[in-house]
Amino acid sequence: MNVYIVGKGAVGNYLGDLLQGIGVDVVYAPRPLADVKPYDADVAIVAVKAYDTPGAVETLRAAIAYPQKCVFLSPQNGVGNEEELISAFGADNVVAASLTVPIGRDRDGRTNVAKEGAITFAPTGSTAFNWLVATFASTGLPVKVVEDWRAMKWSKLALNVVANASCAILNVLPNRLVDFDRIFALEIRMLREVRAVMQAMGLTPIDLPRYPVRALLGVATLPSPIARGVLATRIAGGRATKPPSLLLDLRRGKPETEVNVLNGAVAAAGHEHRVATPVNAVYARVLDAIAHMPQLWAKYRERPEALEAEVEAEVRRTRALARGM
Repeated sequence: MNVYIVGKGAVGNYLGDLLQGIGVDVVYAPRPLADVKPYDADVAIVAVKAYDTPGAVETLRAAIAYPQKCVFLSPQNGVGNEEELISAFGADNVVAASLTVPIGRDRDGRTNVAKEGAITFAPTGSTAFNWLVATFASTGLPVKVVEDWRAMKWSKLALNVVANASCAILNVLPNRLVDFDRIFALEIRMLREVRAVMQAMGLTPIDLPRYPVRALLGVATLPSPIARGVLATRIAGGRATKPPSLLLDLRRGKPETEVNVLNGAVAAAGHEHRVATPVNAVYARVLDAIAHMPQLWAKYRERPEALEAEVEAEVRRTRALARGM
C-alpha cells in the first residue's frame, strides 16, 4: 500500500511511523507546491492544521496521480475539513477520523506518544473501507468505526474546546483555570452551547476512546456548582499543566489558529440553527483578534473579568438584535 501524507508535524509523523512499521510505503509532501511530484497513492492523509486544508487540497490535486482510487483521510481537529475534501474529491473517497492518542514533541523535536487512545474512522460516503481499518489495526493502534462522521467530529470538538480558548485568551494553563470561578462558569455555558447546537443539528454525541463525550456533555446539564466541581476535577486530572493547542499557537506568535473551526464553528452553526452561542462567539472573536494583533493580549492576560465582560456584552447585543427582529 502507498500512503501520501500532507503535514509532517506530530500527527503526520506518528501515523507515518506506524504505517512504515508494518511495511507501508510512506511519502511526505514537500512544502513548496512547485516541488510536488505525482504519486500513485492508495491513501492520502491530511495532517495539517485546519487553516492549511485549502493548501493541502491544492497539494493533493497536484500529487495524487489517480484520485478516483485514492482514499483521503482527515484526522484533523475541528469541523469543516471533511467538507473541503468532499468538495474536491467526492464523499465516497473521503474518510473522517478522530485521533485520541495524546501526542507531543520534546525540546529536541522528538515525538512523544502516550500508550493510551485510539483512532476512530467514519466514512463520509457509502464505502466501508474495511481494508483501511484492517491496515491501521495491524499497526497495533486500537481502531474504532462509527457510522455518523459528523457526530464523531462534533464529539471530538466537544473535547477540544474544554480549557482551550479560555486558557489561550487568559494565558494560563488548565490547572490555573480552575482557580477562576468566573471563567469556570463561562466554560460550563460554553459546553451547554455545544450541546444545544448538536441537538439542533440532530447529532448524537459519540464516546471516543479514552474520552466519555456523552458524560462530558452531560456535565453541562447539571446545576452550575456541581458542574463546575466535576469539570474542574476532570481538567485537573487530565490536561493540568499541559498547554492547550490554542495557547501554544498564541505563544508561538502564529497569526492563525484553529479557533474558527472549534468555537467559531459552534457560533456559526448556532447562528444557522437559531441557537444562542455568546460564549463560543466571544472566545472565537477575541482569540482571533489576539492572534492577528498580539498587543491586544495584554487586555486579557490573567484578567477573567475582561473576558466575562465581553461575553455579557455579547449577550446584551444578541438580545437587542432579537427584540429588533
